[in-house]
Amino acid sequence: MKSAAVVNYAPEKGSVEIREIEQPSIGPDDVLLEVANVGVCGSDLHQWTADHSWPVNYPVVLGHEFGGRIVELGSNVQGWKEGDRVVSETAAIIDANNPMSRQGLYNLDPTRKGFGYGVNGAMTKYVCVPSRILHNVPDALPFEHACLTEPCCVAYNAVVRNARIEPGDRVVVLGPGTIGILCAAMARLCGAEVALVGLEADRHRLEIAKQYGCEGIIGDAKPWAMERDGLGCDGVIDAAGASVTLKIAIDIVRPAGWISKVGWGPQPLNFNLDPLVQKNVKLQGSFSHNWPIWERVIALLTSGQLNVQPIIGGVWPTTEWHEAFEKMHSGEVVKSVLKPV
Repeated sequence: MKSAAVVNYAPEKGSVEIREIEQPSIGPDDVLLEVANVGVCGSDLHQWTADHSWPVNYPVVLGHEFGGRIVELGSNVQGWKEGDRVVSETAAIIDANNPMSRQGLYNLDPTRKGFGYGVNGAMTKYVCVPSRILHNVPDALPFEHACLTEPCCVAYNAVVRNARIEPGDRVVVLGPGTIGILCAAMARLCGAEVALVGLEADRHRLEIAKQYGCEGIIGDAKPWAMERDGLGCDGVIDAAGASVTLKIAIDIVRPAGWISKVGWGPQPLNFNLDPLVQKNVKLQGSFSHNWPIWERVIALLTSGQLNVQPIIGGVWPTTEWHEAFEKMHSGEVVKSVLKPV
């Protein structure tokens, strides 16, 4: 049985098309998932526009933010049954014996391969998923929201695990993309006053951030950062896709403050890091997520403490992937969601 899939077939720009693919076969430790919804990530767009910086196993079905129902179980799979509502983590292939995996930090296993670039992802009707990375989705949580668990976990890791927010802190988030907005929302949940910073073109994204109780700033965030006592904000979350924002972060953070860097920027820095030393600032990278973070985020989504509805710009059938990608790429919507056909 064949299904329509959004396939990235070559490293050249624009090498994405709909192809009919066979239903995947599953191994003894896998389940076959019928995909309900799949979120479009910035990395999907980067592979489409060919400005990504990671190895891709062409041809590959895109999509790593997804949820659905189990329709088939591998012979070794326990604790799950057909019909269960689930979301899946992204670490499709890991080395269980890698020292990082043995610590539970399999997201930091250097050999890890994920859906949508290393193995076939979920922008199609059926996807093969290892049972070790499944999480139960309560009936109260719709799949259109549940499929965005993954970017919420990226934000949770950057804001909660890799930063140290206390109620009353002033936190600046640089970059109002999906991750930036979710980081701002997560910082608000931690009790911080939050400003999200963007450019003139980001004005409507900053309006969305206001729904999470955040201040929106176009341009210079320094006056807001200095407002309380002239020393700077307590922390900065750098969620922008350019290296230059790190310079801004170092400039506006207070002495003994922190910077959590979750945004990728391939450009060389070309500036002096001495102020980081002089101000005794902690600079922390943040990458991906692991099992306990997923459980915590699903609880936040289910309880309604974190609501992703404001960032969802629409739901398109997978056959209309191009429109969904374009609307995100142009900045018209923050997040596009696809529904397999």
